[in-house]
Amino acid sequence: MKKVNVSLRPIVSNINLPTVIKTAVLPGDTMESIFVATQVGEIFYIRNRIARLFLDIRHRIIELGANGGYDERGLLGLAFHPNFYYNGLFYLHYSKAGTQGQGALSGSFHPNPCEPETLSLRWVNRNTQYDHIDTVEEWILQPSGQSQRRRTLLNLRRPFLNHNGVNNLNFSPETGRLVLTTGDGGSGYDPFNLSQNMMEIAGKIIEIDVNTDILINNLPAVTRFNELPEAVQRTLTVIAKGTRNIPGIAFQRYNNQYIKYVGNVGQDLVESVFSFTYYKPIPVTEIISASTQNRSLNEDGLINLGWRGWEGDLPTPIINPCLSNPSLVEETIAYYNEAISVATKRILPLTCYYHMDSRPDKFSGTALTGIQPYMGNEIPDLTGCILFIDFVRRGSTPARGVLAYTKVRTECKLNDYSIIEPNYNFGTQSAYYVSLGANLTQSRLYLGVYGSSNVTDFNQGTVFEIV
Repeated sequence: MKKVNVSLRPIVSNINLPTVIKTAVLPGDTMESIFVATQVGEIFYIRNRIARLFLDIRHRIIELGANGGYDERGLLGLAFHPNFYYNGLFYLHYSKAGTQGQGALSGSFHPNPCEPETLSLRWVNRNTQYDHIDTVEEWILQPSGQSQRRRTLLNLRRPFLNHNGVNNLNFSPETGRLVLTTGDGGSGYDPFNLSQNMMEIAGKIIEIDVNTDILINNLPAVTRFNELPEAVQRTLTVIAKGTRNIPGIAFQRYNNQYIKYVGNVGQDLVESVFSFTYYKPIPVTEIISASTQNRSLNEDGLINLGWRGWEGDLPTPIINPCLSNPSLVEETIAYYNEAISVATKRILPLTCYYHMDSRPDKFSGTALTGIQPYMGNEIPDLTGCILFIDFVRRGSTPARGVLAYTKVRTECKLNDYSIIEPNYNFGTQSAYYVSLGANLTQSRLYLGVYGSSNVTDFNQGTVFEIV
């Protein structure tokens, strides 16, 4: 594939870590504004390269970075209702202040096939042994210009601080429903195998019917679908499972259909971009009914990304150094039986890239942080392609993220990818690529960059347009 050169045009600088970049037309306005949600809890809208505060919920966000500065919690999702211009509705996903718990495990987790008990852990005492609570809320922009929380859609107990996803709220242009992408709950290797268990909310892609106006005071914090009030259960469908840590979902209109793109952050080996067009959503009420009646759930047509048995296109490995030769590593399949059982049920990735890759035209990545189709014409070499970003290229000093692309492929074969070289001088400043956004027509792309890997290092963010 052709290596493409682009330029980065700064739009706004000196902001906190930009986790989500969207555009929307404000009620009464005539043009799109760029909206940027920061991890610490601010939402700005940008007009004429000036960032103006739209909403500040920092007081609602859990204390971030208490253990050294790195954190995967905070304000992680922002989505505008398709009729936002008329109804003023928008949606937030964030980690709630005052919900810090002790975590589901007292120490780190590492599976050992020689110790079968490590492969079958259970999350017990969920009401007390959890890390924090994430919430999905509906807000409304009032005629006065002030925003007000309208209702809570979900409160989710999370077992660990990481793998909460990012850019995890988007509206489906197919169904008009709000799509929530959830990670597997965190730690590493999905200790409780939440991602493959259909009753667990973690590790799924879920559609929420927000047009069913349910107002429930004191909505409980839950981990399983059957813990939700019945009225809430009826608003939810599951469209995919087997996610590890997922940077949102993107839609591309292609031949009168919508291709869905999702990424799965790898454990030790590989980052993956998946695509699918057709899927069979399963109502949560059907999932609960099958469990209650102790019968098998028909999952034919349900999208399965394969985790925790599969990391991209390969069985999930455990990689250890070889004691006799430090230059080599020992690779063991972590979950052999699960890899076998899921082998024919999972979909194959569209493209993958590795954590270690010595090829001169590739790169060694760390974590996939964004995916967006590009449907504009200003960068002809990228028209119709799918762009993705990695947090930081391994070995880069100072730190540099990576921008790359692949192409639409209708047959079920693994596709190649190529690096996109940005013409921009970051100097001696680190440049972690933390978010990738687009306008409503996907004809303009925006890149969020941060000068640190720690959320507690403030005001080091820049939003660029890719041109």
